[in-house]
Amino acid sequence: MNTRKMHAWVHYYPNPGDHDELHCHNEDQVFTCFEGECTMRFPDGTSSVLKPGMAALITGGSFYQLENSGTGHMILMGHRSGNQDNVMIIDYVTRKDIKNDVKAKVRNRADAGAGETTS
Repeated sequence: MNTRKMHAWVHYYPNPGDHDELHCHNEDQVFTCFEGECTMRFPDGTSSVLKPGMAALITGGSFYQLENSGTGHMILMGHRSGNQDNVMIIDYVTRKDIKNDVKAKVRNRADAGAGETTS
């Protein structure tokens, strides 16, 4: 879903250990966990676990990482203020917008360095 004032999407991480990289966006967003378990990790070393029915607010400019920390697949719904065309994806390490980087994929910890899984 994408409108002038907000957009929404679904994250599906099929395997335990699937994760994205530490990043942030320029707009506030809310994640709601529908299935599985999601651990949200933050640069200061803290983390928070979302289970079905739980939601989390990530403010624009706050770096985070999502990981499927459950035993099966993970499904999250996200929604963010603004149109998706105006959203930036800022990589934690480079501090650059990687929105159009085809290498920005979901990875699996068990496959560390072995390639990419689904996005």
